[in-house]
Amino acid sequence: MPAKKKKAGPALGRKIAEVRRKKQISLEQVANDTGCSVAYLKQVESGEVMPPVGTMLQISRALQIDSGILLKEQSATQDRVQAYKKRTENYAYTTLTPGAEQKHLKAFRVTVDAMQEHKGVGYQHEGEELVYVLEGEIEVTVGDHVNRLKQGDSLHFNSGVRHQLKNIGPIEAELLVVVYVP
Repeated sequence: MPAKKKKAGPALGRKIAEVRRKKQISLEQVANDTGCSVAYLKQVESGEVMPPVGTMLQISRALQIDSGILLKEQSATQDRVQAYKKRTENYAYTTLTPGAEQKHLKAFRVTVDAMQEHKGVGYQHEGEELVYVLEGEIEVTVGDHVNRLKQGDSLHFNSGVRHQLKNIGPIEAELLVVVYVP
């Protein structure tokens, strides 16, 4: 699973560990439900790595919680939910649907560094996904099919099929990504 090997998400990791322990779900069970290794999940829980959106969707499903719980941040000074911007190794994303904890549809603004791809195993999560390119040029591989998209192009696909994203252009790509999880 792609992620930056630095203290990227200690609060998120603590939240995942807390929910997992409270529900008495073992790391091995989460590993089997997500396809992530136990070692990787330990890195997520310790805050050493920030999982990509697809992996967070898988983890939230394994923990039987709404993904919005992991995709929001409580302000230290206010009780309202704020958009949560996160950074992984090659891309950053911001939740565009804060407060949608009980909804099936989630939207994100994603920026992918120039000439970068999400490393590791491709993503796969139940539901559907729509990718709309606001700026740049990307390649989305769905199964064995490669789709090249440029500014103004979109792609709608079954996210249950393993998929991979990569920026093939010389500039940072900016995307609108909408994920539907039943």
